[in-house]
Amino acid sequence: MTTVKECPECKGSKIIQDYERGELICATCGLVISDSMVDEGPEWRAFDSDQRDKRARTGAPIKLMRPNKGLSTEIDQYNRDIRGVKINTKKQAQLYRMRKWHKRSSIQSSVERNLAIALTELDKIASYLGLHESIREEAALMYRRCIEKGVRGKNIEALVAAVIYAVCRQRNMPRTLAEIAQVSGVKRKDIGRTYRILVQELSVGVPLANPLHYVPRFVTALGLSGRVQETAMSILKDAIDRKLISGRGPTGLAAAAVYASCLHHAEHRTQKEVAEAAGITEVTIRNRFKELKDTLDLDLPEIEGQFA
Repeated sequence: MTTVKECPECKGSKIIQDYERGELICATCGLVISDSMVDEGPEWRAFDSDQRDKRARTGAPIKLMRPNKGLSTEIDQYNRDIRGVKINTKKQAQLYRMRKWHKRSSIQSSVERNLAIALTELDKIASYLGLHESIREEAALMYRRCIEKGVRGKNIEALVAAVIYAVCRQRNMPRTLAEIAQVSGVKRKDIGRTYRILVQELSVGVPLANPLHYVPRFVTALGLSGRVQETAMSILKDAIDRKLISGRGPTGLAAAAVYASCLHHAEHRTQKEVAEAAGITEVTIRNRFKELKDTLDLDLPEIEGQFA
């Protein structure tokens, strides 16, 4: 339907749409501009979200997590007709053969086969990491771009892990290389190497890892209070202002800030406990903690030696 912006008679811009009569009326002079307005909305009504989903006639959305994007026909496994009656044995055998050949014909090349394997692996890693569906879709899109650009890692698993790491960095939902390596079974060094290749080939804009994003995760893992988190965040903000984070790993700084905050609020956690929660070594925490304390002049209680 063509949108009318002004009245042809008085040039008024206030147009009333009367859906009950199907008319466009000028509110200034009362001219009926059109008496054959078409309602482009659905002819059905829905009073809740369930009714709206059932009555909508559009198809399912495109799912990048599926090799065929969810657009192909599928033969289900229920062996029942439209009325729910069980199909006889002869028909079941026929459906079984159809289902088997349909599955074989849907993957016709090595690229499609590798894509199916990669998306299955991507879904598995994302499930272990507790990533949202939108993150998985974005990772699947990036993996498809890698295939189109001819990006090749050491293996499919390394490329999938690198893609997930890159997307998490882009969405400010940090997951460390150690976490992804543990879940995927790929060496951390291989993921890092493949990640660098991916960023270079796709020209992906990945922001620098911010240690502030890691603090809530470490605080939750250690069962600490909100005041510890607030103090740790304040320590890190001071460190960022003084350019202390340059050349240092964000997880080590975040863990050291959490450890310092624990000492300040007397919520005692050992360096070993903090290191395990952050997935780093105790040596790293000691070094970063010493740098924070000396540079920021942190006022910590004398009991800090008991928890080192």
